[in-house]
Amino acid sequence: MKQTTTLVLSATATATALTLLTAPLSARAAAAPPPPPPASVVQAQLEALVVEPSGDASGYDRALFPHWITVSGTCDTRETVLRRDGADVVTDAACRATSGRWFSPYDGVTWTRASDIDIDHMVPLSEAWKSGASRWSVERRRAFANDLDSSQLWAVTDNVNQGKGDKDPAVWRPPLESFQCTYARSWIEVKYRWALSVDEAEKAALREMLAFC
Repeated sequence: MKQTTTLVLSATATATALTLLTAPLSARAAAAPPPPPPASVVQAQLEALVVEPSGDASGYDRALFPHWITVSGTCDTRETVLRRDGADVVTDAACRATSGRWFSPYDGVTWTRASDIDIDHMVPLSEAWKSGASRWSVERRRAFANDLDSSQLWAVTDNVNQGKGDKDPAVWRPPLESFQCTYARSWIEVKYRWALSVDEAEKAALREMLAFC
């Protein structure tokens, strides 16, 4: 009896695992960007960043940060983030999202069309260029532009992202005030992870935003 029970349990576990692996994405729980560290950690990270005047954009070109790259199969980084951050996401054979729901944390709006969503670089590519990335290799800039291991990439409302552009927190903050703590934590995490500098106004703004934590 004991051996029979063990075999039944093992078969059940195997069937469950296969179901999870083969279930459509729409049946799985939606995920989110890897969360940035808590305020107590990023405060120390902020103090550790090099403070210097922002460089200029001379020589900058988005093509110097190759994106979006293929992540798996036919899915590139944008499509991967749409799948990661959406709910009930359905994709076609080319990995394009054909339906789903996406909550934009910058403004608190939910969208049902992928075309209304931009994948924002928390630290914009131009900002990275002006704070150290101009000295990087193309390979390092590619890794930065497609960084799925930190909270660098966010699915957000397209026109809100366009309003942000390449502005740093001294000039632009997300309109949803309750998100400013997370925004500051994420910005600091990315700059710390990639050893990018901050300027004085940017650092002061980040300190102010951390107060929302």
